[in-house]
Amino acid sequence: QVQLVDSGGGSVQAGGSLRLSCVASGNTASSVCMGWFRQAPGKERERVASFYTAARDTVYADSVEGRFTISQDNAKNTLYLQMNSLKPEDTAMYYCAISVRSGGCSYWRNINYWGQGTQVTVSS
Repeated sequence: QVQLVDSGGGSVQAGGSLRLSCVASGNTASSVCMGWFRQAPGKERERVASFYTAARDTVYADSVEGRFTISQDNAKNTLYLQMNSLKPEDTAMYYCAISVRSGGCSYWRNINYWGQGTQVTVSS
């Protein structure tokens, strides 16, 4: 089993920055990828960024490319999402996620473990 605890959300003005953190515990050795998803009211949960452990490759949604950066600190079992130049359309609940399936982290249905979520609100 894997437990994820995410934090770091808050309310900021457009153009501001936030850094989300996700502390993982349990058996994370079998993870195919780790990442961040977000869900705005009335919308489907979507992938924001993901890190593939074997290839050590990162993938970003087009909407956040160049503004968000995913990183990890293995010593602390922590995944981060640095969010810069935030826009009102980035407002959503953000979730840390891990998949152990070969399909990876491209779609929320392929995720095995979720954090509890942290709210990000960006005002104009």
